[in-house]
Amino acid sequence: MMKMPAIGLGTFRLKGEPLVATLNTGLELGYRHIDTAQIYDNESEVGQVLASTSVLRQDIYLTTKVWTSEFGPGKLIPSLKTSLDKLSTDYLDLALIHWPSPQDEVPMAVYLEQLAEAKAQGLTREIGVSNFTVAQLKEAIAILGPGAIAHQQVEIHPLLQNRKVVEFCREQGIALTAYMPLAYGKVLSEPLLLEIGKRHGVSPAQVSLAWLLAQGMAVIPSSTKRENQAANLGALEIRLSSDEMAQIATLDRGERCANPDFAPAWD
Repeated sequence: MMKMPAIGLGTFRLKGEPLVATLNTGLELGYRHIDTAQIYDNESEVGQVLASTSVLRQDIYLTTKVWTSEFGPGKLIPSLKTSLDKLSTDYLDLALIHWPSPQDEVPMAVYLEQLAEAKAQGLTREIGVSNFTVAQLKEAIAILGPGAIAHQQVEIHPLLQNRKVVEFCREQGIALTAYMPLAYGKVLSEPLLLEIGKRHGVSPAQVSLAWLLAQGMAVIPSSTKRENQAANLGALEIRLSSDEMAQIATLDRGERCANPDFAPAWD
């Protein structure tokens, strides 16, 4: 089974021709991890790229996320099959629950058991969750058993470090993917990151990504510009000192970018 590459191409808010061009450029640069979701309404464009690229399907790690409207009994597996059709593939590398069911409208066991069944049917190689709190992760583990949840995707960047969730996932052996790793560009003007970047001859964005990567997290920055995509990949080569890692850890101010009205009560 393919291991998730540490840097992926995020596709949030990208659609149509700009997305197709972005993904083609990314694959050309060496990206092998694509992250999409049912609610992004762009799985068909991702499928178009997967069908036309010379990169083999087995060399690309593909994630999609199941939207909350598809959680009810008997709904989740058909929705994933629709996603697979749009994505021009017969399997996912990772299928995630995008958000916990708002106000527990659908009991967690109902949708998680369907997700586990999707894996048993071979629709996805791994399963996981996104935007789950520690309490929700505990409930998920109680439902599916230890080791069933392979990944948690959650907002993490220097300004929002989500330490309780990170610590719990580490204890449980749940891999972490940090979304919005550049905090919608807010990290670009952070004086400390600018200063550390200057020292290494790199940008504050690269410092932010390197800091996350050094903690063993995968990152899925979203960029349409070739030079930014290349620079993001370059973060893999940056080695921050333990002092620099500790300094960046002081930037946490709980600055959350993704906080819809249906979000859970965050840790």
